[in-house]
Amino acid sequence: MTDNFFFNLIGQTQAPFFLIAGPCVIENHTITEQIAATLKPIAEKLNIPFFFKASFDKANRSSQDSFRGPGLQEGLEILSNIKSSQQVNIISDIHSPEQAKSAAKVLDIIQIPAFLCRQTDLIAAAARTGKPINIKKGQFLSPFECSNLVAKAVSFGCKDVSITERGNSFGYNNLVVDFRSVKVMQDLGIPYIFDATHSVQLPGGNQTRSGGDSSFVPVLSRAAIAAGANGLFIETHPEPDKALCDGPNSLPLDQVEPLLTQLAAIASAINVTS
Repeated sequence: MTDNFFFNLIGQTQAPFFLIAGPCVIENHTITEQIAATLKPIAEKLNIPFFFKASFDKANRSSQDSFRGPGLQEGLEILSNIKSSQQVNIISDIHSPEQAKSAAKVLDIIQIPAFLCRQTDLIAAAARTGKPINIKKGQFLSPFECSNLVAKAVSFGCKDVSITERGNSFGYNNLVVDFRSVKVMQDLGIPYIFDATHSVQLPGGNQTRSGGDSSFVPVLSRAAIAAGANGLFIETHPEPDKALCDGPNSLPLDQVEPLLTQLAAIASAINVTS
C-alpha cells in the first residue's frame, strides 16, 4: 500500500495537496460537466491534482421524496463522457456490492459512503475490482477505529486505500471535527482527506433533508491544510440554493478558486508536500 497513490494516478510527484471536488449528485449532464470544466483549470493553475466527484445515486437521502440522481447506468455514462471530454480522473460512490464491477469500468477511485463504511461485502466487492478505495469515515466512528477499515480493505486485496474525515455526530443534528484524526490516520500509512463540506452539514436538521452552514467551509479547510491534510474534499455548485442535494453545505462554485489559492499559500508557508 502506498501513501501517494492519488499523485501516481495523476502523474504528479509533488503538490501542496490534492483536490476531490464536484457536485453532490449528478443533476444532469450539462451542469455536471460545467462544474468539471470550471474546476479543472483552477486546479491546474494552482498545481493541485484534481479528481472529479459526483454521485450517480444518493441512496441515503433523508426522505424517500428527495432527488437521488440518474442511477447507475445513466450516471456512469455521464461520468464516462466527462472523463473523456475533460480529461479528468473520476471518483464516485457505490452502495451495493453488485454495483462494483460496472462502476470500476468508469471510475478511477471507488468511494464507500460514510454510513456504509463498515459493510464488509461492499468493501470486499470494491477491493476485488483492483481499483483504489476511498472510505468515508462514518460519523459514528472515532479516528482510532479507522485502522479496522483499512485492514478490512487490504485483506480483500486493496493495495491503495484512503480515509476521508467528515466529522463526528455531536448531539442531535450536528457534527464536529477532531483534527487529531490527521495524525491518527496518517500514522496508518494512508492519505488523510478532509471533507470540508459534509463536515459543516447538519444531518436531518431540516427534518426531511439535511441542513448545513457553508460559511464554515473556509475556516475548517484552513485548519485541515495547516494540520497537514493530504487531500481536500469539496462539494460545490454554481447555485447552492437551487442544488438538488446538499445545497446548504455546498461551497458556491465562484468561491472555490479564492479558497484554494489561500489554502495553497498556507500549505506553502508550512512547507507541506503530501
